Amino acid sequence: MNATMIFPSGTVKKLMACLLLSLLMLCTGSAGLYARGGHKGWKLAVQSYTFHKFTLVETLDKVAQLGVRYIEVYPGHRLGGEWGDQVFGPGMDASTQRAVRSLAASKGIRIVGTGVFVSDNREDWEQLFRFAHDMKMEYVTCEPPLTMWDEVERLAEHYKVKVAVHNHPRPSDYWKPQLLLDAISERSQMVGACCDVGHWRREGLDHLQCLRQLKGRVVSLHFKDIETPREGKEWQEDVIWGRGMLQMPAMLDELSAQGFKGYFAIEYETNWDNSVPDIAECISYFKQLVKEKAGSPRLKKR
Repeated sequence: MNATMIFPSGTVKKLMACLLLSLLMLCTGSAGLYARGGHKGWKLAVQSYTFHKFTLVETLDKVAQLGVRYIEVYPGHRLGGEWGDQVFGPGMDASTQRAVRSLAASKGIRIVGTGVFVSDNREDWEQLFRFAHDMKMEYVTCEPPLTMWDEVERLAEHYKVKVAVHNHPRPSDYWKPQLLLDAISERSQMVGACCDVGHWRREGLDHLQCLRQLKGRVVSLHFKDIETPREGKEWQEDVIWGRGMLQMPAMLDELSAQGFKGYFAIEYETNWDNSVPDIAECISYFKQLVKEKAGSPRLKKR
């Protein structure tokens, strides 16, 4: 093959963009320790809803490009590729499950969870836990009906899959921590919280106090930073980590003091069409913050 190749101008621009992003990732080191493991067992993941405009096949490429090794896939994410419009979830047959897991593994990625799952049908929950078990996931992110907790706890114990209860805004049954604690405080340690720190703050709660309330029950986080409130604007948009109001250093201090070991799932809900560069900056900030704090007494377990 002739080593000289001629590309259309648009292709050249795409290649240059990919090269620049690759250089950024090398500089930030986001493919290294803090994307894979991190301080005291911390692991960065991506919540696939971040890339819901793209297929799961495309999303896996983006996650690999970012150097992140774990993903939580939302139910209903269109698979794409050879699977076309088929979606991620319990409806996947065994062959498709194996193929999707293998595809992720070929890119150095492990599917560790799924969510956010909501249903008032008991059979749906049985199928969910069986699916999570077969896919070798660690947890399901969900919001179970209050009347179904005995069944959900039983399934978690039976399938050895943790339950991470998410806090959507009101009227969710779990919009503030005490509501979740009222439901699970006497239940198995297989049951805990998926802390969406942005939703807490948007609901007017102190997100740091919320984390303190859930000490010992934090399974995972939907991690983000959000803009400060602006007059005339109801919704506080996601921003690149460290540029918002969520006091990320203080959140990491609190989680370290609790001895938290688990997943920080990046859920970046803005700039939907081209969020990879923004997320690369988030990862770089997270890594640098952890590195700076690693020797700090504030990050030592209380």
